[in-house]
Amino acid sequence: MGTVVVQIPGDVVSGDRVTGTPAVRELRSGEDATFGRGAPGLPVDLRLHHPAVSRLAGRIRAHEDYWLISNLSNDRTYAVENPEGGGEHIKIAPRRLGMPVPFEFARVVIPAEGGGASFLIFAPQHTFLDPIAPSTSTAELDGTLSAFPMDESAKYFLVLVALCEPRLRDGASTVLPSVPDIVRRLSGHPECMGLTRRAVAFHIDYLARRKLRVREPAAAFAAPGVRADWQRAALVSIALRFDLVRAEHLTLLTPSRTAPVGSACRPART
Repeated sequence: MGTVVVQIPGDVVSGDRVTGTPAVRELRSGEDATFGRGAPGLPVDLRLHHPAVSRLAGRIRAHEDYWLISNLSNDRTYAVENPEGGGEHIKIAPRRLGMPVPFEFARVVIPAEGGGASFLIFAPQHTFLDPIAPSTSTAELDGTLSAFPMDESAKYFLVLVALCEPRLRDGASTVLPSVPDIVRRLSGHPECMGLTRRAVAFHIDYLARRKLRVREPAAAFAAPGVRADWQRAALVSIALRFDLVRAEHLTLLTPSRTAPVGSACRPART
C-alpha cells in the first residue's frame, strides 16, 4: 500500500484557472518522484502545467509514515502548508534537500506571479498509540497502535461525522447522506468555506481507501452508481461499529437550522 498520495491539479489554462481531472500518484516507502514543468529530454514524474514553475523544481520521497521534500531551485523558496492547521507551514529554502514534512495533509506551494502553483500530498499512514493505553513509560513502548488512526481536527473527519449524523441521531435511520447533502451540511462550518462536491468525494474516497480501508464486494461493480453508495454505507458501518464517530462528535458540526435536502438530519438538541 502506498504511504504517500500526491494529487496534481489539471492543466492550467490561463492565470490560475485550472481545468481537467486531478492526477493521483501513489508512492510507497522508499520511492521518490520529481516535480516540475518538465521539458523534452528532462522528464518529471509529476508535471505542473504552470509557466512559472521550473522545469525540474523539486523531489519528494516517501518514508514510512511521512515524506521528505527537496527544493532543486537555485533562488526560490517553497512553502509546505497544513491546510487544516490555521496557517501552520514550513519553508523549504533553495537547494534544501530531504526536509521531512510531518503533516498528514499538506499543500506544496511554488511561488509565482498570479498566486503560484500548488499540489496536495497525503500521508495517511500516521500511527498513533491506542488512546486507552495507560500513560506509563512501559505502555508508551509496548502500547497497541490504533487500528484506524484518525485526526479529529481534519476535514476528512468532519465529512465522516456528517456522513454518520443521521444514524447517530436516530439509530433506526436508513438515510445515507449524498455528497451534495454533505456539502450543504458543512457549508456553514468555518473550516469548510468553499467546500466542493469534488473535494467531499475525494475525502470520502480517502477515508475508504486509506483510513478505514473498506472492501467492497465484487458484485458492487456490476451496476453504475452502486459502488459510491456502498462505499459511503461501509464507512458509516465501520465508523459506528468501532466507535470511531460518537454522539459527542456531533458538536464538531455547525448546528443546522433545517435538514439537508434528501437527508433526515435534525437540528442538534440544546
